[in-house]
Amino acid sequence: MSITQISQPVTPGEPAPDFVLPAVDGSGTISLADYRGRTPLFLALFIGLWCPFCRRAIAQIAASESALKSAGVETLGVVATAPDNAQLYFQFRPTRLRLAADPELSTHQAYGVPRPIPTPEFLRALDTTLINPDGLFAEPLPITHAAEAIGKLDNYKYNETDQADMERQWPQLKGQFLIDRAGFVRWAYIECAADGLAGLGKFPSANELLAAARALAD
Repeated sequence: MSITQISQPVTPGEPAPDFVLPAVDGSGTISLADYRGRTPLFLALFIGLWCPFCRRAIAQIAASESALKSAGVETLGVVATAPDNAQLYFQFRPTRLRLAADPELSTHQAYGVPRPIPTPEFLRALDTTLINPDGLFAEPLPITHAAEAIGKLDNYKYNETDQADMERQWPQLKGQFLIDRAGFVRWAYIECAADGLAGLGKFPSANELLAAARALAD
């Protein structure tokens, strides 16, 4: 199904919106200005840790971080939860990915990452649209069942912050942007842009990320 949404994302060729966010590791703030004029940046915008697809994608993108760095691109993930909640999670699930916290989704809004309108059609589609992100399951599952199944596989226990984040953020989508050293978006990947709700939980592959990074040098 097509998605009724209330924003349009920043597209390649446009200036990347500035941001200043607290670092999850407590080392101060992280801004786009830290990278401008110095290095290209792969910016991955996630929602809260309540999102099972985001938790999986953080691990996947972290695995690509060193290859991107070898291609001359730094990586930053933005997770939409309070720094202390993120610190608690990554204390038990360490990651090499540099992370900033944005519980209010200000960066998602600045970059125009769509937030679908939860129409009756949209809600019905959550229970009927089949997905299988990265071939994780033996067969595709309805979106709601897939989210529950990943939570069980991860043995993830929701806390009060997760619940508050979910109530405030759902059904915000995710997006990734490759920004050149001059501060312009050169490549973008928006969840569900190509496949509608059937694309929920899909993220760019390592090969896609590396191809986009190498194209900066062309």
